[in-house]
Amino acid sequence: AAGMAAPTMEERKACWGARDEFWQCLDSHGDDAAKCEKLRRAFESRCPQQWVKHFDKRRDFLKYKKKLETEGFHPSEAAGKS
Repeated sequence: AAGMAAPTMEERKACWGARDEFWQCLDSHGDDAAKCEKLRRAFESRCPQQWVKHFDKRRDFLKYKKKLETEGFHPSEAAGKS
């Protein structure tokens, strides 16, 4: 592990490629991580740990955003159900 050294362009491309393959796998399997374990491992081995954490958060955020866009956000309804 290179520690905190900035990855080279090649390493970044490898990392992004692994991330995209992993995310595509998740997308096509309804986020069933078990089906994408190999790609997850490749993603983790090709990306700095810091980045893996960042991308995981980013994916959660993007999914949340998409959910809001498709389902809409209705705070009054949600509040009424409690």
